Amino acid sequence: MSNSTAKPKLAIANQVPITCMGLHVRRASRIMSQLYDAAFRPVGLVQTQFTLLVAVHLLEPVAITQLAQELFTDQTTITRNIKLLENRGLVAFTLGEDRRIKLASLTIDGKSVLEQALPLWEQAQTDVRQHLGEQKWQDLLSLLSEVKTLNQRS
Repeated sequence: MSNSTAKPKLAIANQVPITCMGLHVRRASRIMSQLYDAAFRPVGLVQTQFTLLVAVHLLEPVAITQLAQELFTDQTTITRNIKLLENRGLVAFTLGEDRRIKLASLTIDGKSVLEQALPLWEQAQTDVRQHLGEQKWQDLLSLLSEVKTLNQRS
């Protein structure tokens, strides 16, 4: 009896590869990550590290908690990723007014690597933009910005 009721429910699984937004966004994210990771290879970065360097540069000095909020990720992930940049000498920490809070800033080497990475980012952006075409590029940026509002509903 339970087997006969399970079949109609499992039939919905056929729709997942076609209609699951989560699957399609994750797949697209992996493809974009691979593309940008390849672009940043000459400076020894991956997409997540580049994004982190940019965020630190724009917000410095910045606490890990603020980085996590800005990048919509958890503090553990930010801490792990920023530690790799610190080990490379690209990011340094100072103590905030509240001595329990460490603030991240780019080092001279970090600024240099970011300067080298930005033209690589621009080229990757151009490649994707040309592949998609201007209208799809703008539509995708708009849709992805709209997706961020889902996080504000919780």
